[in-house]
Amino acid sequence: MTRARLTPYLQVAPLSLVFLAFLVVPVATIVVVSFWDYDTVRVIPDFILTNYDELLFSPVTWRTYLQTLRFAAITWALTLGIGFTVAYFLAFHVRTATWQMVLFLLCTIPFWTSNIIRMISWIPFLGRNGLLNSSLMALDLIDAPLEFLLFSGFSVVLAYVHLYTLFMVVPIFNSMMRIDRALIEAARDAGASGAQIVWNVVVPLCKPGIAIGSIFVVTLVMGDFITVRLMSGGQSASVGLMMLNAMSLLQYPAAAANAVVLLLLVLVTVGAMMRLVDIRKEL
Repeated sequence: MTRARLTPYLQVAPLSLVFLAFLVVPVATIVVVSFWDYDTVRVIPDFILTNYDELLFSPVTWRTYLQTLRFAAITWALTLGIGFTVAYFLAFHVRTATWQMVLFLLCTIPFWTSNIIRMISWIPFLGRNGLLNSSLMALDLIDAPLEFLLFSGFSVVLAYVHLYTLFMVVPIFNSMMRIDRALIEAARDAGASGAQIVWNVVVPLCKPGIAIGSIFVVTLVMGDFITVRLMSGGQSASVGLMMLNAMSLLQYPAAAANAVVLLLLVLVTVGAMMRLVDIRKEL
């Protein structure tokens, strides 16, 4: 009886140890360090609230968080629209499983290269003398190069959409493939239009996939710093970039406090999504 009782605990022990070592301990360390003090050359073990006071009552911090949330919201809306459209085409308009697989693999080709390489590839295309501006001027569509295309919020969002759209396509496509086609036929026989079928049948049944894709996209954008650094040219800021700057100045407790606040914000966002949609149906 004792061995039978211990068996489930022994089975879950390896995963629990990995979870403890690579998630719980690092997060707990960040929380502890966020209450420490520091000066220009060292970190001082202590228990102070100065890091959180400077973080939460700074107008610069609020503006940075709002800008990060704005990037996340815009990227989420665009990736959702593109991801849903691509997934719908693959699931309902591509008839054979072979072509579905071929087209899906084509969508994954950009992921075969580094994120940084894919971001840098936009610079010669969007630059002042880049391919897009040169083409538009050659066609007499513009008189002067468009300055907002590169090193701006536009280029940051464009890079985010390029990098993370597939994270929205995959879970939505998985949800759509599980939809019973008899439901579509029944709605069509009842006189529903294509738009009504999509809105009243497909979208409700795809909510778990939409929620999973939304969690992927929002968490990736909220924690990103390299995209903002490269694509904005220093014109925009993000929470991740603010933490990177603090660490470069050896202000590790301040960066840890920022990380704790960002983690809580992401957890609240994910928790709200999970309250709206039962993701367990997808899993």
